[in-house]
Amino acid sequence: MWNFIKLFVAFIGATVFHWAFATAFANIGIQVNVMLVFVVAACTVLKPAYGFPIAFLCGLFLDFFGTKLFGNNAFTFCLLATFVYMLSERFDFESIFPQMVTVFCLSVFAVLFNTLLISVFTSSSMWQGFISLLGGSVINALMAPVAFFILRVMLSKGFISKEA
Repeated sequence: MWNFIKLFVAFIGATVFHWAFATAFANIGIQVNVMLVFVVAACTVLKPAYGFPIAFLCGLFLDFFGTKLFGNNAFTFCLLATFVYMLSERFDFESIFPQMVTVFCLSVFAVLFNTLLISVFTSSSMWQGFISLLGGSVINALMAPVAFFILRVMLSKGFISKEA
């Protein structure tokens, strides 16, 4: 039970930081997605049986506050979790460089994939430009080591962790 409480506290922290960073960087036209960083970091620490539901719930959480297409973030985050679990066999996520590269690439993928989903299903466009895409991906990548460290410290012990 204690593991789920720590995971819930981490989720609340991620939502607060997501709101703060998204609001702060929206003024300069950059899309920052702290929830994406949280999901990628959580999937490197948690077993797949717990990582996939976290990815889905975080995406669904963002979908509740979105106005474009309901379910696109939940679907995209589940795909990201799949990529992370496939990469975790090949990458050492203890190092900072793989963390940053993975978050950067998955941030770019998430924006492009969400843009494609919205274009296909709503016949509209939400493209905000390359500056927003690259700026948000770089900022996400810079936040990655902090998120990975915090989640590893909080969740490394217990039955939901890969290390258990």
